[in-house]
Amino acid sequence: MYESAKKIYPREMKGRYATFSRWSTLVLLGLFYFVPWLQWSGRQAFLFDLPERKFYLLGLTLWPQDFPFLALLLIIAAISLFFFTALAGRLWCGFACPQTVWTEAFIWMEQWTEGTRSQRMKLDKAPMSFNKFRRKFSKQFLWITFSLWTGYTFVGYFTPIREFGLEILAGQIGGWALFWTLFYGFATYGNAGYMREQVCKYMCPYARFQSAMFDKDTLIISYDEARGEPRGPRSRSTDYKAKGLGDCIDCTLCVQVCPTGIDIRDGLQYECIACGACVDACNSIMDKMNYPRGLVRFTTEHALSGKKTNVLRPRTFVYAGLLTVLIAGLVTSMVIRTPLILDVIRDRNALYRELPADLIENTFTIKLINQSNQAREFTLTVEGLPGLVLDGVPETIEVDGGGVKSLPVRARLPKDAISGSREIAFIATAVDNAEVSRVSESRFFGPIG
Repeated sequence: MYESAKKIYPREMKGRYATFSRWSTLVLLGLFYFVPWLQWSGRQAFLFDLPERKFYLLGLTLWPQDFPFLALLLIIAAISLFFFTALAGRLWCGFACPQTVWTEAFIWMEQWTEGTRSQRMKLDKAPMSFNKFRRKFSKQFLWITFSLWTGYTFVGYFTPIREFGLEILAGQIGGWALFWTLFYGFATYGNAGYMREQVCKYMCPYARFQSAMFDKDTLIISYDEARGEPRGPRSRSTDYKAKGLGDCIDCTLCVQVCPTGIDIRDGLQYECIACGACVDACNSIMDKMNYPRGLVRFTTEHALSGKKTNVLRPRTFVYAGLLTVLIAGLVTSMVIRTPLILDVIRDRNALYRELPADLIENTFTIKLINQSNQAREFTLTVEGLPGLVLDGVPETIEVDGGGVKSLPVRARLPKDAISGSREIAFIATAVDNAEVSRVSESRFFGPIG
């Protein structure tokens, strides 16, 4: 799972993509740590309550029966990844992947406590001293604190985060909650603090199959070999073209800023996460040398060879069409979703019972699940056989918001009106809105003959 390798010291760099990466990291981390604290109608706005089997998303409450929504959402996410990869390579990896985002945050803390790239390299080689201990201790303190807060926040998506915090302060935290807090804290500490690029190189499956989604019109980071070669150092005043040199001065700055330690001049490699750091680095050197920008840039293989890039091509049309259909289907299904579940379970201990007055009785258990957030009253009726009536059912059944109501129901029918088994249908309807209604089919059994 982990390969020991030479430590990479990414160099600090300013530029367009560095700024975008910085803001992307701040926004995504801010959302992750802020969202579980949001409140909605007196409860946590985003909460995946596994013990109660309820998922709260703002004003929407989802139940296990709504699993198709989650499956559809995951399919949309996968196709979105394919779509954006076909268009612009590994943008997800460079700017939005959790591994990239948390690694960036850990590198900031490392830079703040240990200094620049050269200072960090010098510090690691130096013998232990008070200064080295102080800096290393400060970094570890920030890393561990940030990791534990990450584990706490993650668990806060699955248990009310405010109550969870009070339990920690009171020393009453449960065993499993403590385990998962420490587990995800340790995973953050290990992945973002130490493993870093090793995760992208050896553990991430996306790095292995990304090439299957690339074609010659995919926007990727590339080195313009025709313009840059042959490379070689020179002063800014040198007539490098007269010496037969290309625009690359072989400063290796593009390698120094790369978080995975690759040389983009060797061509596209699976370790490249498309963060754009090498583009910013090369452009800064081109500006100093008064050369045109773009020796290393986001471009396509067709553009490098002088051909036209086709953004609109069959692959992108297929992905875009699938995304449109799936997103429209998800939105439509959630809009027309009926916030009510009706389950009917018949008593299997006895098919039927014969009662006085020549009546046949079947027993059922009715379960009403109110998926809305406010309490509602429902009526329960049955159809399918003439003369079929329900006994033991109140005129209206009140169910709390997000609550479940179970009640036994007896269905009765004259003996001469049934022979064998017949299909019947139970109908639950909200008193305040007739459109909120569910039908559940079952069978009514009687004597044969």
